[in-house]
Amino acid sequence: MASHTAAHYFIEGLVDLGIDYLFSNFGTDHVSLIEALADWDRDGRPHPRVVICPHENVAVHMAGGYAAVTGKGQVVVVHVDAGTANASMGMHNLSRGRTPVFLMAGKAPFSLHGELPGSRDNYVHFVQDPFDIASLVRSYVKWEYSLPSGVVAKEVLRRGHTMMQSDPKGPVYLTLPRETLAESWDESAIKAFPESRYGAVASGGAEPAVALRIAERLIAAKNPIAVTTYLGRNPAAVAVLDALSRECGIRVFEASPTNVNIPRNSPCFGGYDVRAAVAAADVGMLLDVDVPWLPKYVPDNTALCWLQVDVDAVKKDFPMWGFPTEERVQGDCATVLSQVLEIVRARGDAAFRARVAARIAGWDKDNAERIARNSAAAAKTGTLGAITPDHLCAALNAQISADDFVVNEAIRNMVAVLNQMVRTKPGTYMALAGGGLGFGGGAALGVKLARPQHRVIHVVGDGSFHFGAPTAVYAVAQQYGLPTFTVVLDNGGWQAVKESVLRVYPDGQAKQVNEFHSLLSGEHRHFEQVAAAFGAHAEAVDDPAALSAAIARCIGAVDKGQAAVLTVRVTPL
Repeated sequence: MASHTAAHYFIEGLVDLGIDYLFSNFGTDHVSLIEALADWDRDGRPHPRVVICPHENVAVHMAGGYAAVTGKGQVVVVHVDAGTANASMGMHNLSRGRTPVFLMAGKAPFSLHGELPGSRDNYVHFVQDPFDIASLVRSYVKWEYSLPSGVVAKEVLRRGHTMMQSDPKGPVYLTLPRETLAESWDESAIKAFPESRYGAVASGGAEPAVALRIAERLIAAKNPIAVTTYLGRNPAAVAVLDALSRECGIRVFEASPTNVNIPRNSPCFGGYDVRAAVAAADVGMLLDVDVPWLPKYVPDNTALCWLQVDVDAVKKDFPMWGFPTEERVQGDCATVLSQVLEIVRARGDAAFRARVAARIAGWDKDNAERIARNSAAAAKTGTLGAITPDHLCAALNAQISADDFVVNEAIRNMVAVLNQMVRTKPGTYMALAGGGLGFGGGAALGVKLARPQHRVIHVVGDGSFHFGAPTAVYAVAQQYGLPTFTVVLDNGGWQAVKESVLRVYPDGQAKQVNEFHSLLSGEHRHFEQVAAAFGAHAEAVDDPAALSAAIARCIGAVDKGQAAVLTVRVTPL
């Protein structure tokens, strides 16, 4: 019987899981994996493709972008505690986004004197051996483990993969001691752990009695509303929500959406500010939403009955939450809302449908006014060196298609992107779920990898661009032929910091002297030149009259296979 290293069986295990990519930043701890991959290449055996990422932030978010589009968690390989630390902010974002990614870090060798293959042979093996490496990401993962022996490599991989892919999905973490990967084992000792017997568990529907109660509430409602953030992570749920909202006359609001949750040209779409609607509603639905509003600014409507359907109804990773509901269902929104829709269609009579039709028609004026406000904002071009974000986003929208994918990392200008770049199709939009800026460049690459036939437009603020390890982003774009279009909104700093100070101290000293310690000033600010160093098409524009032509040139470059970055001088802080 043939004998192989644990690393060999580890790669076999990855193939068994159906892993497509290893987004990697290898180190001295991965020698056995690198050798095993070379053996597999020599023998012509297919294995997950290695994508080298010069920074772990890009690797993690690239895997996240790929998973967000495909639903399939991929592997990220990083170097001991140093790589884990660099990846930790991304893991925070993935955790809040319930995005499946399998982070794997090597561990410094535990043998000092050459007792085992892979023993310490480098200075860094002493300094990269912390007491608790997993503590760097433990708050952000569903599962963490250290591979104890090569004989269980496939079982450990299956367990981690099952935890990652089970609802609510999320990142997991595995450490790999160098000596363990170098162990040799006979093939007869290695067992298989197929998905059919050890695979993930998905959320389902509601108990029939619960679905009936929800349907009855909606049929009786005079002014029902719904709030959602990430229902659209399952594209099938989008059409179901739109159909249910039309059937019941539900006004649907998106709260800091991370996905397209309802077509934004639907007559039932109410925009992004639910405050006024809460005061007037009698029935509300919280559908896959973490923070539907800020309680500080929205008075409680005690007459409003809230119904919750969420893949993570108890918010298990939130120490405090604070949104009361009368009905709580942990399940898949597409399935549960389909159940409710079927009941409503069966039970709704002519009088009910007439009330619904009148209610939806009553929104025409509000919808028209919202569109007019957005159009008026887009028409304000700004001035030289101060192009308005709304005008910029409208100009972008005019040159992209409904199938193109938008990654929104504009942060304080996020609403301009939402209002002007109207997404109507499921799976064409992504935004930051966590609090770690710098996600978008890597995420855009992952989306492009998953959807090479579609354009991917990354709209990012200048502050976030700094955080995103942009040299690594455009190095990967060049090396692997992943042309994305990045638009940098350069307002000269972090507007979020200034606005936060003003909310707490509206007439304070910081306002009096106009010093918020959030400016990023300097004689030269050319974000596009960072990308140009790695072969990207690079432009900057500060004149509204030149904007559309600059966008067209950038899109032309992307369509020819070249990444593009456009820096736009927008209204300054």
